[in-house]
Amino acid sequence: MDENGATPDVEDSGLHDKLPISGLYENWFLDYASYVILERAVPAIEDGLKPVQRRIMHALNEMDDGRFNKVANVVGSSMQYHPHGDASIYDAIVNIGQKELLFDTQGNWGDIRTGDGAAAARYIEVRLSRFGKDVVFNDDTTEWQLSYDGRKREPITLPVKFPLLLTLGVEGIAVGLSTKILPHNFCELIEASITILQGKDATIYPDFLTGGHVDVSNYNDGQRGGKVRVRAKIEEEDKKMLVIRDIPFGTTTTSLIESIIKANDAGKIKIKKVVDNTAADVEIQVHLAPGVSPDITMDALYAFTECEVSISPNACIIIGEKPHFVGVTDILKYNTQQTVHLLQRELEIKRLALLEKILYGSLEKIFIENRIYRDIEECETFEAVIRTIDKGLEPYKPQFYREITDDDIVELTEIRIKRISKYDGFKADELMRKWQEDLAETEDNLAHITRFAIEYFRELLKKYGKGRGRRTEIRAFNQISANIVAANNQKLYVNRAEGFVGYGLKKDEYVMDCSDIDDVIVFRGDGRCVVTKLQDKVFVGKDIIHCAVFLKNDERKVYNLVYVDGKTGVSYAKRFQVTAVTRDREYDLTQGTPKSKITYFTANDNGEAEIITVNLQAQSKAKVKQFDYNFAELLIKNRSAMGNILTKYPVRKLTLKSAGRSTLGGVDMWFDPIIGRLNRDERGEYLGNFGPTDNIVVIYKDGSYELTNFDLTNHYEPHEVLLVKKFDTKLPITAIYFDGGQKQHFIKRFNIETSSLEKKFLFISDAKNSKLILASTDIRPKLEIVYPKTAQKEQTAEEYLVEEMVDIRGWRAQGNRIPNDKFKDIRWLEPLAVPVEETAELPADDTVTDEATDDETPDETATGDPAAGAPANALTKNTVNAEDDDETTNTAEEGDSDEPKSESKSKKEGKKGSDPKSQLGLFE
Repeated sequence: MDENGATPDVEDSGLHDKLPISGLYENWFLDYASYVILERAVPAIEDGLKPVQRRIMHALNEMDDGRFNKVANVVGSSMQYHPHGDASIYDAIVNIGQKELLFDTQGNWGDIRTGDGAAAARYIEVRLSRFGKDVVFNDDTTEWQLSYDGRKREPITLPVKFPLLLTLGVEGIAVGLSTKILPHNFCELIEASITILQGKDATIYPDFLTGGHVDVSNYNDGQRGGKVRVRAKIEEEDKKMLVIRDIPFGTTTTSLIESIIKANDAGKIKIKKVVDNTAADVEIQVHLAPGVSPDITMDALYAFTECEVSISPNACIIIGEKPHFVGVTDILKYNTQQTVHLLQRELEIKRLALLEKILYGSLEKIFIENRIYRDIEECETFEAVIRTIDKGLEPYKPQFYREITDDDIVELTEIRIKRISKYDGFKADELMRKWQEDLAETEDNLAHITRFAIEYFRELLKKYGKGRGRRTEIRAFNQISANIVAANNQKLYVNRAEGFVGYGLKKDEYVMDCSDIDDVIVFRGDGRCVVTKLQDKVFVGKDIIHCAVFLKNDERKVYNLVYVDGKTGVSYAKRFQVTAVTRDREYDLTQGTPKSKITYFTANDNGEAEIITVNLQAQSKAKVKQFDYNFAELLIKNRSAMGNILTKYPVRKLTLKSAGRSTLGGVDMWFDPIIGRLNRDERGEYLGNFGPTDNIVVIYKDGSYELTNFDLTNHYEPHEVLLVKKFDTKLPITAIYFDGGQKQHFIKRFNIETSSLEKKFLFISDAKNSKLILASTDIRPKLEIVYPKTAQKEQTAEEYLVEEMVDIRGWRAQGNRIPNDKFKDIRWLEPLAVPVEETAELPADDTVTDEATDDETPDETATGDPAAGAPANALTKNTVNAEDDDETTNTAEEGDSDEPKSESKSKKEGKKGSDPKSQLGLFE
């Protein structure tokens, strides 16, 4: 409305000159996004600080008088530079203070381990730490700008002479991008900076205040696409309790306990209770349910709870007012070179200051000692005074590093008479000499700036590195299969006639215990099999002959079956494995002809091969109407193999004559000392071939031994274990230990006489400070003892044959004293060869090996028909060769299957216990 109260015409109002809404969105969004990126969320590479952090540091420096300040006061001072309110400032102060580097704190600042928050700003206090003052600030090398309201000046970036960004770490979410740089170890960053200055490559990895273990194999230098896995430190207190000592980065004791309880409620793990005893140190006790394996529970905690978390770093920083994605190594190199540049600038400033001191000191000395001040008594004007003094200094000007200005002369005129009268030339010369020495040192440092920077970093490490060692242990983690370690929280039922399986069919036939994340494999009478996810109730097809929990890549499980081809009526026998399938896809185990059906089926957990009796129909033309067939004569093929001809005549019934033995032989096992786990993937030290009754002996550094089975879920802490070997009662253990009671080293040899599994036995002295030095399982070990240099002789090394030093006795025996206990070093040498007659005989193996099967079965593709009059184990001319007849065989593996075509050793242990050998039984 105008001043007369009239409303102006729309066309005259100028609204059409405004930007359209779409234009406002375009410009405002870009401005907003740029502002958030540059001024809120992403740190600058120069000092590694976000704007709010930088303004807090500047405000604290302005307030600093050596005493603590209320955080509320710091918040108020920071608001002079930061326009976004007190909440963001308070949160940033607490975040920096909890990282224990730049601030000295007083009061309740919370706990990053438990998730407890800090007290209110009026109750807690803060001041800059000595490190913060030494490293972050220098007004002479700081670039300044006006604050948001123009009343104050604030730094554009702080002259930080340290890779602060990588030490503190940072996380921020901006518009269209985010940043996540993990914290690294203080001492390691300094050592890496020194390495870079020495012209070498440096590698750095994250380190967290919460401790724990970290797997950095996929760190990718902290760039996008990388990932680190962080685990809690879990210790086995005893067989009934696990204790969590450290928690993963980004979690709290509260959230971790909640995840454990949630996993227990879901049936993934079985525990009695969780007790939080966290105080100065983290201690969370996990009490196990009766009969639960602590090793499997430990893996389950990693698989189903926050005891293991994955973190995806994404290093994004501001370089030249633009966001850039770079690696942490590049950031470290930049910060290291920036430190060199700042040190150089500081030295140049110091050099100029020293030159000025020397120049003025020389002018003062000349002015006083040559009594030039007397020449100005007759001068009537100040201009004349300046000219007179300048004339008196004329003979000395060539010795100065620059021209003498009127300002220099004015300073001379301001010297008081009292100072002139008490001027001491000797003291002046001493002071000048000190300045000259400082100048020479400064110029030398400038000439060797890299050396000076290295010394600077070393001084930082010496001054501030104490107590800042690595807290997070770097380890390689094994992959944990959730199906293997999940507790059995459901029961599998089957309705064979109707074709349903699931855990909700409680009125039907019970099969086995399982977990709700398992897969189920089902075999039907029509010769088809399918793998499906375990559900409450799912239809898989009628006439179910076998169902069980499916374990992927289980190469120990072998299925033996006989089927009748629907087209020819010929009965075929086959042995096969199912190691990898596509879920919910049906696979035909026969030749695919209509009316084919399975007449005999067994599932064998360890590759057993039984003997069956074949009874033919009475009206058949076969001469022999009853004969035995041994499945051991068949090689193990893929599920798509056609199999061998059992008989061409109609079969009345098939019956089990005798249970078979395993045809797979033992299992080759390796021990990976890095992760402390057994494996079948040829990683680490080869332990040997293990049969069902074999065990492992573990020698611990505390001087105890333990026998365990060779389950892949076993844990062996790398820092506690000295030896992991296949147990053989005939192989002696040789040990060298220090007896803390007698203050003497002993050597002993013993055979393990105990048979209890998972129970430790101490075989050295239990006196305080006793410790195991060396241990070996070699039959004829040799020992080298190095004796130190003495006044009478040089350093010597003597070799000993252990069997000549001590006899084999019981594991409780003390052993013999080592000759000349004052040795410098002791180590094993290459053992002596074992004579043939002394070689320990291997225990008899009850299993039928692959080689034996090959010898007994020259041609596995066809088997003679005993009913036609041929011997049961002989080949006849009436055979079908699966390799020659492409039209009638189905031995080729299906396209989506990656199963091997030959027998192989198992790479995975089943976890579900003993499965019934067959649910089909016998067909008549």
